[in-house]
Amino acid sequence: MTDEAHPSGTDRVAEVAARREYRDVAAILNVQGDEPFVAAEAVRGALEQVTLRGFALGTAAVRARPDVLGRPDVVKVVTADDGAAMYFSRAPIPYLRDDAEAAERDARVLHHIGVYAYAPDALAQWVALPVHPLERIERLEQLRPLAGGMRMGVAISDVPPRGGIDTEADLELANHEWAAFTSTES
Repeated sequence: MTDEAHPSGTDRVAEVAARREYRDVAAILNVQGDEPFVAAEAVRGALEQVTLRGFALGTAAVRARPDVLGRPDVVKVVTADDGAAMYFSRAPIPYLRDDAEAAERDARVLHHIGVYAYAPDALAQWVALPVHPLERIERLEQLRPLAGGMRMGVAISDVPPRGGIDTEADLELANHEWAAFTSTES
C-alpha cells in the first residue's frame, strides 16, 4: 500500500502521514509489523515521550535480563540520564569490561520494543535524512535520526515483551495466539 522502495517502516509511515487527512495530527504512532502483540503500556509510553515529555521522537524498552545481550535478534538500547536514547544495537550494550560492574550493567540492560512515536515535523526530518551507514550495518532504522542529531525519548515499560515475529516458527506461534485471542473476543 506504500512505495516498495522505502528503506524502512518509518519511511512508509511518513508517506501515509503526508496525506492531507493526517496533516493536523499532533503525533503519529508506528507499531512495527513484527511486533503485533506490543503492550499497551509501551505504546502509551512511546507516545507520551512526544506528547508529554518534550521529545520529538519516542520509543519504548523494557528492563531485560543480561542473557539477551548475546542475542542479535534482541535490539538493545542505552539511555542518557534524561531518558534519551544514546545508541541502539544488536550487539551487547552496555558492554561489561570488568566483572566488578556486573550488577550495575545488569540494571541497565534495556530490550528495545518496536514502537515509535513522532511529532509530524520530526518524522519529516527523519525521512529527509540519508540512510546512515550505521543504520545499514545494524539494520536498525532508529540509528538514522540519532546519527543526524535528533533526540528520541525512551519510555521504560514494566510489561515484558511477548516476542516479535522474526522466524517462521514465530509466525506460526503468533497465528495460533491470534486465533485464540479472536475466538475469545466473539
